[in-house]
Amino acid sequence: MTTTYRLESQPWMLAEETQRVIEALSKQGQDVRFVGGCVRDAMLGREIKDIDIATPDHPETVIKLLEAGKIKAIPTGLDHGTITAVCNHQVFEITTLRVDVETDGRHATVAYTDNWEEDAARRDLTMNALSCRLDGTVFDPFGGVQDLKENRVRFVGKAETRIEEDALRLLRFFRFQAWYGTDAFDQEGVAAAEDKASMLTGLSAERIHSELMKLLAAPNPIPVLKVMLEKQIFSHFLPEVRTIDCVEAFIALEGRRDPLVRLVALLDGGEAKEKRSIPDRLRFSTAEKQHFLSLIEPEYGIDASTDEMLFKEALYRIGAGLVSDLLRLQMARDGTSFGHENARSRAKIIENWRPVFFPLQGRDLIQSGVEPGPKMGRLLKATENWWIEQSFKPDHDECLAYALKV
Repeated sequence: MTTTYRLESQPWMLAEETQRVIEALSKQGQDVRFVGGCVRDAMLGREIKDIDIATPDHPETVIKLLEAGKIKAIPTGLDHGTITAVCNHQVFEITTLRVDVETDGRHATVAYTDNWEEDAARRDLTMNALSCRLDGTVFDPFGGVQDLKENRVRFVGKAETRIEEDALRLLRFFRFQAWYGTDAFDQEGVAAAEDKASMLTGLSAERIHSELMKLLAAPNPIPVLKVMLEKQIFSHFLPEVRTIDCVEAFIALEGRRDPLVRLVALLDGGEAKEKRSIPDRLRFSTAEKQHFLSLIEPEYGIDASTDEMLFKEALYRIGAGLVSDLLRLQMARDGTSFGHENARSRAKIIENWRPVFFPLQGRDLIQSGVEPGPKMGRLLKATENWWIEQSFKPDHDECLAYALKV
């Protein structure tokens, strides 16, 4: 039986854009509700990122209602019953109530319904099965509110069945545990995840990559990573993970939360060549791939004992962010803390570092009579190296004089 609760009015619910969209969709008296993350996070007082809405109307009707209300309607997921509404630049995802007809572990064949409990029953976790009317009435068919209060991440119905319907739910279970749970896990969910872990091999790399990054972005994913390693979840999509010791030490040292750097720490051990294929296997973006490779095969070997001049050269050439990441990764591997004098000193250098720019350019040498070509390139490089050795202090005229003397 569905239990109801009352949610105090939220700023995003009272916003003009939200009111207009709900008014348009409920023009004929339809029961239109907010669903998913916005309801879950509002119940916890967390920041709302996306506003998802469900309606019993079919997508074609949704489009007509929105357009009648002078709201832009985009058929972004028509096959799945999803329409994107844009009102004053605010985006809303609107989905028709659905019920699963057939599932294969990757995709589901759905049919539309007007039954809210049937729609809620196809969702993965109890906290994601909540729905809420504009007046703040929250509908909770599976005990999701109590689970939220107790930081309990639990599947709707049988955990095994939910995962069999879509294997990605296995990773979502662990991701939500990292963001909403505690050290205490729902044991039925863990057992089902362990039993069905082989299904992960059938998922697309893009879906795995997305869930993994979201999990690693959690404030403290360590308890979840421990269970995933213990239950051999990683072996089905990232067998290079053999220990979490380094990532646990790294998180205690990190200055900023970056899931990609945490992934490198999670992959500690083994040769770099073993890891080179990971960006392609998990479909990293070009920027992610470049960053990942710069961390596993760095141009500079950075640690707390790196010579100060070489340390500053690395800051100049590859940037403070990368140097900071490399320092902390190596400290995590070495078991070094910022209580160590050298580590404190290097961290201070990073903190005080301001980008500097080599003051000499090729056109300066050309104006001084140097012929363009390989020789000029070598001359610029030699002058830059001298400038670095001089702690970046020589100005344009001094660098030019040095180059012409060379």
